[in-house]
Amino acid sequence: MSLDNWHSHPTRSEVREVTDARTMRALAHPVRLALLEILKLEGALTATQAGERIGESPTTCSFHLRQLAKYGFVEEAGGGSGRARPWRMSAQGMRFSTEQDDPDTKLAAGALERMLRERQLERYRIWLETRASYSKAWREAAEATLHRLWMTPEELAQLNQDVVELLVPRFRERDGDPASRPAGSLPVELVFFSYPTPPPVDP
Repeated sequence: MSLDNWHSHPTRSEVREVTDARTMRALAHPVRLALLEILKLEGALTATQAGERIGESPTTCSFHLRQLAKYGFVEEAGGGSGRARPWRMSAQGMRFSTEQDDPDTKLAAGALERMLRERQLERYRIWLETRASYSKAWREAAEATLHRLWMTPEELAQLNQDVVELLVPRFRERDGDPASRPAGSLPVELVFFSYPTPPPVDP
């Protein structure tokens, strides 16, 4: 599973590989994920600013930002002190796998994946409930579609890679550089699932 679109300082392009259960468990917390999401969208923020965005107190955000820093997900952006210190993402994104030999790591990866997916699906539910408040152009541009294709595992892996290579170079620089975002643009979330389904039953 890859989360390659988290915001970072524009000079940081690495994607962090997370492989240990302890780090996965530390990340699987709703406030910490909310902090990472808002840093992705807005860039460097103080604990107070982040708290205003996600509806948490500065004290709570300060604690969780320090925990995220402890595990290497955020870093100080420079300037300020105490809760007035701005924080930023320390990597371009994160990748982890639910396919683990160690049972403890497998459980931690599964829990993190479920929490991430639940947050993504909740944002989609909010879109469905509030889309009338968006312009006609946005309502018509938004897409929800299903394609069923016959593929081998190798072909599916290649398709997934092709999708990433199509999207990431074209739009990633806009995460770290607000000046590069066209007028009228909004953050758009594309969640791409690809999975096999049971084969047809022979008559």
